[in-house]
Amino acid sequence: MTQHRRGDAHLVINGEARPLRLTLGALASLEENLGQGDFANLQKRLEAPRVADLIIILQALLQGGGFLTTVDALKSSDVDLGAAASAIARAFSSLDPEVGPQ
Repeated sequence: MTQHRRGDAHLVINGEARPLRLTLGALASLEENLGQGDFANLQKRLEAPRVADLIIILQALLQGGGFLTTVDALKSSDVDLGAAASAIARAFSSLDPEVGPQ
């Protein structure tokens, strides 16, 4: 289990709580998969993500939290979309300097 820090979130997937964490590795994965290797492209894509993007984002954040899964496995998982969006937002809050410690 990872130590809790600002930006950590949890999401119930297939009935089990899984940790989400925005790490440098997760950001690098997102930059490669959604930004075509360019951080500016990634920022633009994250402004209006598609559902397919959310699955890729979830996979990267889950990996950052220590839970290895695939995009294909997530596609067939039981995940509440609203809870997923909220957990993703909490994970990305670690990038916001305006957000105080949790």
